Amino acid sequence: MSSISALAELPHLERRTLSDTVHAALSDLLASGRLAPGDRLSLRQSAAALGVSVMPVREAVSRLVADGVLEVAPNRVIRVPVMSAADFRALAETRIAVEGIAVARAAERRSAGELAAIRQAEAAFRMEAEAAHPDRTRAVQLNRVLHFTIYGACGLAPLQEIIARLWLKAGPVINLDLRAHPERLLQGFALRRHAEAVAAIEIRDGAAAADAIAADIREAAEFILSRGGLRDDRGEE
Repeated sequence: MSSISALAELPHLERRTLSDTVHAALSDLLASGRLAPGDRLSLRQSAAALGVSVMPVREAVSRLVADGVLEVAPNRVIRVPVMSAADFRALAETRIAVEGIAVARAAERRSAGELAAIRQAEAAFRMEAEAAHPDRTRAVQLNRVLHFTIYGACGLAPLQEIIARLWLKAGPVINLDLRAHPERLLQGFALRRHAEAVAAIEIRDGAAAADAIAADIREAAEFILSRGGLRDDRGEE
């Protein structure tokens, strides 16, 4: 085989890396709730904001559409899906099941170093949540850091990838709501459940850790559903 033929079979590394970088940036916007349900996404504006051409943005968006975290409307507009109440309930129950597996396994196998990182992440979230004037955007970020620090200790990369995709779907609803309704942060539901999860992880009680994370997810979901801001099962907002 000639060198020309061999080179022709190589992937376009720079383009692939750029697409992955754009995908990560858009994923962060979704998971953090900075893109809200119903928001439109312009390929050209996104490319300009990221300082890249339209092509890697188009590739990244196509992947997110395939994962169901973005959608193409009938008029070809790309937007964040507006979730129905029924779909949100189903997503919450799925998260409880999947994230429960991860936290239970993390509790049973975590190392001393991983436990220290989990404690540090919980303390950082607590400090922000209990501040006189908490920064809700930072609180959202610290909540994500804590959850994924816990899930990172489960030792199963495919499971962590599944959880990350679930958070892409949940993020626009959950984290936008947290910033819009600070009382959910002030009421301390998450603080209590996080503390329970960390305590269970410390003593390697997988069942108790899973129960704490399940309660954290369920209480947040119930709060959001009680607000009535989701599309109802008939497709109305």
